[in-house]
Amino acid sequence: MKVLVAYFSAEAGRTAAVAEVIADAISASIFEIKPAQPYSKADLRWINPFARCNKEKFGKKEVPVGNKVENFSDYDTVFLGFPIWYGCAPNVVNSFCKDYDWNGKRVFLFATSGGGGMGKSAEKLLPYMQGAKIAGEKLVKKPEEVKIWLEQVL
Repeated sequence: MKVLVAYFSAEAGRTAAVAEVIADAISASIFEIKPAQPYSKADLRWINPFARCNKEKFGKKEVPVGNKVENFSDYDTVFLGFPIWYGCAPNVVNSFCKDYDWNGKRVFLFATSGGGGMGKSAEKLLPYMQGAKIAGEKLVKKPEEVKIWLEQVL
């Protein structure tokens, strides 16, 4: 089994920390999803209705990804992580998913959130991941929860 941990992390780095725990625990490759135009602090200030993150989410805007996974086809399992933005993944994660062939891949979603749950993350990501099977999802509140979750799903 060849495993990739791909993640998008906003400024606080909580999702990045969880991705690193997963990758270390299962000896997986790791890949940070980076938007072509990086986010500034002002871009991520969701309480401002005119902030970039809100314009993208509510305007259903495409957010180009600035990097690519080499040999994505070599991986049969993907752990995909992101912070929850309005009950689902940020648009840059949708763009990332759209760029690859997901046929036959087993996918585990993980997310971090300041308050809400996973929402409709899986349902909203599936159209961008044609042929993938979402085998599990986990909202991670504390990094120590990760190892228990991995033991349950792998």
